[in-house]
Amino acid sequence: MLTLKKTVAPQIASLSLNGLSVNELLSKEWLLTNERGSYASSTLIGCNTRRYHGLLVGSLRPPVDRIVGLSSCLETVIVQKVAQQLGSFEFDDRIMPAGWRSIRRFRRDGVGVHFEYSLGEIELTKSVYLAPRQDTIGLVYDFKRISQPIEFTVRPFIALRDFHTLQKSYARLYSDWLGDELLIRHNVPHSCELLLRAGDMWFVQDSQWWFEFVYRVDKQRGQDFNEDLWTPGFFKCCIETPRKVVLWASLSDGRTKNKVDIPDIDVLCDELLKHSNSTIGALKTKDREIRQLCLAAEQFIVKRQLDESRYTSTILAGFPWFADWGRDAFVALPGLLLTRGKIDEAGSVLATFAQTAQDGMIANCFDDYGDTLHYNSIDASLWFINAAFEYLKTGGNVDVFEQELLPKIRWIVDCYYNGTKFGIHADADGLITGGTAETQLTWMDANFDGRVFTPRHGKAVEVNALWYNTFCCLAEYFNEKDGGVAEHYSSVAQRVGEAFRRVFWNESAGCLYDCIFPDGTADQTLRPNQIYAVSLLHSALTDEQQKRVVDVCQEKLLTPYGLRTLDVNDPSYHGSYEGMLAQRDEAYHQGTVWPHLIGPFIEAYLKVNKFSKTSRKEATEFIYPLLEHLTENACLGSISEIFDAEPPHCPRGCIAQAWAVAEVLRAYLLIQD
Repeated sequence: MLTLKKTVAPQIASLSLNGLSVNELLSKEWLLTNERGSYASSTLIGCNTRRYHGLLVGSLRPPVDRIVGLSSCLETVIVQKVAQQLGSFEFDDRIMPAGWRSIRRFRRDGVGVHFEYSLGEIELTKSVYLAPRQDTIGLVYDFKRISQPIEFTVRPFIALRDFHTLQKSYARLYSDWLGDELLIRHNVPHSCELLLRAGDMWFVQDSQWWFEFVYRVDKQRGQDFNEDLWTPGFFKCCIETPRKVVLWASLSDGRTKNKVDIPDIDVLCDELLKHSNSTIGALKTKDREIRQLCLAAEQFIVKRQLDESRYTSTILAGFPWFADWGRDAFVALPGLLLTRGKIDEAGSVLATFAQTAQDGMIANCFDDYGDTLHYNSIDASLWFINAAFEYLKTGGNVDVFEQELLPKIRWIVDCYYNGTKFGIHADADGLITGGTAETQLTWMDANFDGRVFTPRHGKAVEVNALWYNTFCCLAEYFNEKDGGVAEHYSSVAQRVGEAFRRVFWNESAGCLYDCIFPDGTADQTLRPNQIYAVSLLHSALTDEQQKRVVDVCQEKLLTPYGLRTLDVNDPSYHGSYEGMLAQRDEAYHQGTVWPHLIGPFIEAYLKVNKFSKTSRKEATEFIYPLLEHLTENACLGSISEIFDAEPPHCPRGCIAQAWAVAEVLRAYLLIQD
């Protein structure tokens, strides 16, 4: 008989399902991740609403090439020949079976997720645990109370497909019973493999295709939303007294002939618990919000596989669909790693990206499938420099900085100044310009069928705020090491700062222009990008100008969940992010709220108010709705990528976004001092 040790894990969310409608339950999601970039995710009732949902989504080439292996399971409890099904799936006309009605409570802690069922005189808790370093999950069924013998079955539903796609019934899936585990793969060469093992259950072969599962979120996003899933049969056992049974699922690339090492469930839970306690213990605080944010932050720190045996740290931009992006990683790094004392990992992330430098540019994106690197960003390299100096300032390894990072920093500066890809170069006034009307090089990069929704080629305000900050940081660093070099960088910084104030300051509006186009035309669109000209360590603006920028952003752009990307009075403003891809892309940076912008806003707000007690109290009010969102809405235990610009500010986009979590944590710690 299986016995699990009692564990007390940090609580993230606990929610009674009583009184909530099925639509409310389907709008709330959960997520477990591991250091490979693999994950498990679904809704509070286990009914998948996205193609990206699944009980095991493994990474064949960490952290990418992700495969939905085990999509879901249908559990059935049979008492005196009366069957009660615990699962729920959505089809065209209904959700069936209605197993969700038997779930009384959902819990998410620092170890796994737990569904508490009440089935008359039977009490059952189903738990999902994801192994930290392999593509393996354990599904634990804990029958806490039974009044008479029952028969219990678990029918697994298999997708075994790329997580961006959908499975169809013409797929050549087959299974092979190997004596103590079930092997599932495609009947084609080089297929990946899914292994199912249940030591306390026996397998009954009964292969079926189930058709036309509906994924409502994909449907809302204008994507294909129907999937067929295959089930090879079901696992079965008889239960006469309270006990626990475990179903294991493991994904592999199919190349290794060695048997997958299935962990002991007690050992796995202890390992997950120790890691969770270590994660929240680093900051030595009892503050509930900080502890929850630390657990959320840890989900994005993963290992990138360099070859068969070498791995390095990196940051996934968001779950479920993003890989590691340079810009996102560098913006997120201070909050995700440095604030939590993960200095060595921060150095590893920076070194990983430093090795990608080409023509004085840091790669902005790793490809999902191949080894291709994408250099489609004007600001990623400057964010890299900012993060590198933050790393040094926070106690980073001096040798790593001087030998691996500083040479890249100086090379980037030289290449940007003299000219590199995409026409990026320093103009006659010393400010950075680059791109064309056809290229989207800043973070506001949405376009559809060649239509650019936010043209920002030329001199973008946050790019030049970073450019000025770069020279100040270099001058400061060399001040005690090489006076001549320090003087050079200080002189350039002064020139760039003067040009920045002259070119970007919009006196009539009391704020900064968003962009200066190549023909000298100033873009007067009111956007949040200007906040970085205040929040960065070194600002080119006067104290009065900084205060006016913060006031304008607060009055025109601030919402309970971050800053809008466009003033509501602008003709191009969009209040909601929904519809087909073209509609969503158009709204992406035209009003849509981005929660990561609360970080620089709060830092700038505190800065211009001298970090006063009153300003800290007000900043707490600004951030509080996002702290509530962390445990009550959307993906419980994380923060969404974006929100609608108009109330009730529905969460949209990625269910868990790295820089959103990072900047909320960093801002909250700034408030707490």
